[in-house]
Amino acid sequence: MAERSEGLAHDDETHLAAALEWLCLAQDVLEERSDAGGVSAGWSFEDGWLPGYPETTGYIIETFIDAAEALECPDLIGRAHRMIDWELSLQHANGAFPGHYGEPGSKPVIFNTGQIIHGLLAGHSRLGRPECLPAAMRAAGWLAEQQDSDGCWRRSQHNDIPHTYDTRTSWALLRAGLISHEAKLQSVAMRQLNWALQQQDDDGWFANNAFTLGAAPFTHTIGYAISGFLESGLLLGDDRYLCAARKAARAVANIQRNDGWLAGAYGRNWTPKASYCCLTGVAQMAVNWAVLAVSCGDVEFANHARLALAYLKRHHRVTARDAVIRGGMAGSYPIWGAYERFCYPAWAAKFFADAVMLLGRIVT
Repeated sequence: MAERSEGLAHDDETHLAAALEWLCLAQDVLEERSDAGGVSAGWSFEDGWLPGYPETTGYIIETFIDAAEALECPDLIGRAHRMIDWELSLQHANGAFPGHYGEPGSKPVIFNTGQIIHGLLAGHSRLGRPECLPAAMRAAGWLAEQQDSDGCWRRSQHNDIPHTYDTRTSWALLRAGLISHEAKLQSVAMRQLNWALQQQDDDGWFANNAFTLGAAPFTHTIGYAISGFLESGLLLGDDRYLCAARKAARAVANIQRNDGWLAGAYGRNWTPKASYCCLTGVAQMAVNWAVLAVSCGDVEFANHARLALAYLKRHHRVTARDAVIRGGMAGSYPIWGAYERFCYPAWAAKFFADAVMLLGRIVT
């Protein structure tokens, strides 16, 4: 299973089907375990298949629903239902969801709970699950209780520091508020988004956007921050949030290489802080650029999305003999890069699949 150089890209359906087959395997390996129904966090050279990951299973639910239609594969809907069943079994009495792998004693985390809300709302609005909206509202209530008066979430945080990329949590809160007609949740979401606006430099870069204090943010968390602003701006029709998303997305587009490559992390002034590529972040940027092109009419971003997807497809092995690699997406290229080193994280395959489906909607 040695790392190899770039390979040939195939057609979109081949790549999408392979990514979903890998994600199905990541769910199947948990059968007969306490985390059955969830999706493994991924496969690593050190530990093999990892436990089910509540956070990422949450937003993988949405991908399975979309892919069921794109691939005409209704079995994926049944799998999404099983993911929802597992998530619901984990919810605490106060509405929060456990962080990390959901093991006993695992403390709730703001971002993780937010991403599970995305999946629950998909269960409500797209699968007709009556228990999903009340569960999402309990989780949203817990998030509201954790917020400080300036809009920042400082409690129940990963590594005990605030994160600008919680804009993606605010997006979940905003969705919940709009669906339930709860104005309070919209206010909570906007307070965090307004705090996050203050973290953006004039050139679009976000401060306080890494996993650890003072570190340069991975392209992964940059992609998260942009998506939260972008999707929230679209829901609200708020140009402040859309402009923040565009500013950062345009800055990343300006430093994208002609082959689609992006550095794994960027410091202030968009200074590259890594020689490897964060494939996960490239997939997220492909999604962000595609949304800007499709939903906002910013056609300038369409080619950047295509370049990113083409780069990802060349690093997506659809014919590998080993099932743990075939269809999966490494966290970094080379695979020993610092982001999810020697690992195929489930969310990398998820965002790659999302990018393939979204790019199919861009008309040349």
